[in-house]
Amino acid sequence: MIARLNGKVLEKHPNRVIVDVSGVGYDVQVPLSTFYGCGEPGAAIALRIHTHVREDQLALYGFATELELVMFEKLIAVSGIGPKLALSVLSGIEPRDLAGAILRNDLARLTAIPGVGKKTAERMCVELRDRLPKTIDASPASPADSLREDLTSALLNLGYHRQAIDKTVDKIVATDGSFEDLLRLALKGLSRV
Repeated sequence: MIARLNGKVLEKHPNRVIVDVSGVGYDVQVPLSTFYGCGEPGAAIALRIHTHVREDQLALYGFATELELVMFEKLIAVSGIGPKLALSVLSGIEPRDLAGAILRNDLARLTAIPGVGKKTAERMCVELRDRLPKTIDASPASPADSLREDLTSALLNLGYHRQAIDKTVDKIVATDGSFEDLLRLALKGLSRV
């Protein structure tokens, strides 16, 4: 079983990265958070890997953080959720937010994720509520964290790259102002990039 890959980004596509490890290219399916976090082709990359084996396929799923990997493995243990849907879930919500939504039984938040219907959201809550790692801090975010998340989400939906967004939001988040004011500042900052 492959548990970790450490190499260079050979190719990069949404939800897929090819990692060159000593001349061997590994095709790894990744959530969008990992995709945006990995560098451009040629950059060093280290991924935690879940090796998924079926009778007709061997697939690698890669994650930038241990928490993403743990949540992925918890999700695929839920009946009716396979690796592709689990990857889609992690692409649509941060792992800590996912844990919080499950613990609060927040079906509205879960069904907002593409591919997750009401029955799947209910199954996730029932089957995962007691199996989530105790180390996850799923407490409600502070107002500053919520504002940061709202800005990041809005800018991602406008098509900006995660790395550029994080740099810009880091610069302006200390500035006082409403969401609209900070969004304008962020858009100005991103237009210069």
